[in-house]
Amino acid sequence: MEERGEAPEMTPVHHLLHSHDPALLLLALLLCIAGAWATSRFFPRLVDSSGNQRIGWIFLTALSTGVSIWCTHFVAMLAYQAGTAVTFDRFLTMLSLVVAVGGGSLGIAIAGTGRNARVRPAIGGAVVGLSIAVMHYMGMVAYRVHGTVTWDVPLVALSVAFSIGVSAAALYVGRRAGRRSRDGMWALLVLSVLLLHFTGMAAFHVVPAASAGEGIDPESLRVLGMTIVFLSLVVISAGVAGYLIDSRGRADTVARLQRLAMHDALTGLPNRASFNERLNTDIEWARAEGERLALVVIDINDFKDVNDLRGHAAGDEVLRVIGARLGALTAGREGEFVARVGGDEFTALVRVLSDAEPGAFLTRLEEALSAPIWIQAERDEIVPRASIGVAMFPDDATDGAVLTANADLAMYRAKAGLQHGVCFYDAELDERTRLRRGLGADLRQAVARGELILHYQVQTSLQTGAPRGYEALIRWEHPRLGTVPPGSFIPLAEESGLIVPIGEWVLRTACAEAATWDPPYRIAVNVSAVQLTEQDLAGVVRDVLDETGLAPARLELELTESAVFADKERAQETLRAIKAMGVGIALDDFGSGYSSLEVLRSFPFDRIKIDRSVIASPGTEQETLAFVQAIMSMGRIFGMSALAEGVETPEQLAVLRSAGCEEAQGFLFGRPEPVEAIRAARTGDPTGQPVAAERVPEVAAGGAVDVPDEGVQLV
Repeated sequence: MEERGEAPEMTPVHHLLHSHDPALLLLALLLCIAGAWATSRFFPRLVDSSGNQRIGWIFLTALSTGVSIWCTHFVAMLAYQAGTAVTFDRFLTMLSLVVAVGGGSLGIAIAGTGRNARVRPAIGGAVVGLSIAVMHYMGMVAYRVHGTVTWDVPLVALSVAFSIGVSAAALYVGRRAGRRSRDGMWALLVLSVLLLHFTGMAAFHVVPAASAGEGIDPESLRVLGMTIVFLSLVVISAGVAGYLIDSRGRADTVARLQRLAMHDALTGLPNRASFNERLNTDIEWARAEGERLALVVIDINDFKDVNDLRGHAAGDEVLRVIGARLGALTAGREGEFVARVGGDEFTALVRVLSDAEPGAFLTRLEEALSAPIWIQAERDEIVPRASIGVAMFPDDATDGAVLTANADLAMYRAKAGLQHGVCFYDAELDERTRLRRGLGADLRQAVARGELILHYQVQTSLQTGAPRGYEALIRWEHPRLGTVPPGSFIPLAEESGLIVPIGEWVLRTACAEAATWDPPYRIAVNVSAVQLTEQDLAGVVRDVLDETGLAPARLELELTESAVFADKERAQETLRAIKAMGVGIALDDFGSGYSSLEVLRSFPFDRIKIDRSVIASPGTEQETLAFVQAIMSMGRIFGMSALAEGVETPEQLAVLRSAGCEEAQGFLFGRPEPVEAIRAARTGDPTGQPVAAERVPEVAAGGAVDVPDEGVQLV
C-alpha cells in the first residue's frame, strides 16, 4: 500500500510526457504535420515531372522534408526538460541539418524516379528514414547536458527500425495515385518522426551533475524554438506557394487544353467533339421531356471557289465572320447550340418547344448567313450562300448518328436544288441519295474485286447486214444490288475521279478482247470529259495499243459534244494526236442537245453517231427522215460517215435506209451481251455475234423489240 500523499511511480510514457514542455511539444507536432503534408503534395509532382522540372521538385520536396523534420527534432529537443544545464554543439547541429536535407534528397530521388513503382519507393523511403535517424542521433550528440548520459541500446535500435520501416511505407504509399495515397503518406511520415523521437528519447537517460553548470536560459530556449518554427514555416510556405502556383498553372493549362479540344481554333465555336456531347445531352432531354429536337446541318456553297480565287486568308476571314454571326445568333439562348464540325460545315441544335420554333430559328439563321462579308485585304465583299438540311428527333431518327446522317442527306438535296436553301429530311426523297452515296463508296472497290464487266453491242452495216464492229459497254455486277447500269454509276465515277482508272480499264480490256477476234471487227470505246481533260489520253491509248497489239485502225473512241467543249483547246490537241495514230473518233449522241456545225468543223471526227432521240422522235416518218438527212448532209460536208443508235423497230430501220444511213446499232440487231454469251450463241463466228442480215427479217416479222429493265436505276 502507498502512503497517502506520496506520488505514484510514473511509467516511461508518463515520464516522457512530463519531461517535455507541452507548448513547445505541440509546436513541434504541428510543424511535423505541416512539413509532412507539404512533402506528400510535392512528391506526386516529382513523380509526374521530367528533366529540369523533376530536379526542381526533388530539391523542393527534400528541402521541405529535411528542414521540417530537423526543425521538429530541434524544437522537440528544446521542449525536453533534462533537469540540468543544457548547451548545443553548433557544428554538429548544423551538420545534422545537412544530413537531413542531403539524405532526404537522395531517398526521394530514388523513390520518385524510375519505372519500378514497387521496389524503388520502398528503398528510397528507407534511405529517407535512415537519414532522419542519423539526423536525430547526431542532434542528440550535439545536445550537451551537465551530467551523465546513458543509452538503452535496444530502444535505440527499435527507434531506427521504426524510422526506416515507416518511412519506407510512407513513400511506397505516396508513389501510388490518388488523394488517399497522399493523405496516407503524410500520416505515415508524421508517425515515423514521432516513433523515432519518443522511442529515442525513452532510450536517453540523464543523471544531473552534483553542481549545475551554466546552460541556456529556459525563456531563451522558448524564443529560440519559436524562431526555428517561424523559419521552418517560411521554408514550407514558400514550397506550398510554389505548389499552389504550379497547381493554378496546371489548372489553367488543363482548362486551355480542354477548350482547345472542345472548340474550333479559327471561329471559337464548339467543335465536333463538343457538338457530339451536346447532341447526346439534348437527345436525352428530348426523351425525358417528350419534346422534339431539330438538328441543322449548314454547308457554305462554293466555298472552295473563295479559297481558290481569293486565297485562304480570305476564306478564313469568311469562316471567322460566319462563326461570329452564328455565335451571336445563339448567345444567351439556352435551347440553341451551334458548332463548326468541318471546313465549311456548321451544325446547330434547337430544342423545339413549339411548332413555330424551328422556322423562326431558320429564318434568323438564313439572315445571318446571307449578309455580305467585307474582305479588307481584297477591298471587296462576298455574299455567302448556304445549303441547310434539317432532321427532327424523334420524327426522323431515334439516335444521334442516324439523325445527323439524315440531316446531311437533306442538306445535299438542298445543295443539289436550284432554289431551295433549306430542306427538311424526306425519307422517300433522301433515301435515293443515301443509296447513291453508298454506291459511290462501293464503286471504289469494284475494280479491285472484279465486279466490273464489259458487254458488247453489234454495229451493223445497213447495206450488207454484216457486223462492222462492236461497242464496249461497261456493266457493274454489284454483290447486293445485282446489275447496275452505267447511267447509275458513271456520273458517280466522274464526280469522284474514279472514271479515269475505270475508263483506262475499259479501254485496255476491250482492246485486248478485240485483238483476239477474227474477222477483225472494229471496237468502239466511250471516253468521258474527265478522261479527256485530266488524263494524258493520247499516251494511254498509245500504251494500250502497244500492250494489246490491236491495230489502231480497229479502235474508235466515242466522245460527246459536251466532253470536247469542256476544254476545247486541250481536246483539239489530244484528239489530233490520237487521230495521227490512225485511231478513229466518233461524235456520240449527236442531235440530243445543242449540236452545231462548229463542233463538226473544229474537231477531227470520222463518224457521227445519231442519237436514239432522233430516231424515236414523236413526229411523222417524213419529219424523222428529213432530220436524219440533214444530219447526214452536215456529216458529208466534213467527210464523216453516220451511224444511228437505238434502233428498235423495222419502221425506224426503213427510215434510216431511205435516208442513206450507212450503219446502225440497237436492240433490233442485238442486245449488249458478254462476249462469252455471244460466242456461245454463234459458234460459226469467232466472236459469236449473230449477223444483222439474219436478225432483221426475224424482227420485221415479230414487231418492235421490248426493252427490258437493265438493272437498278439510281439516277
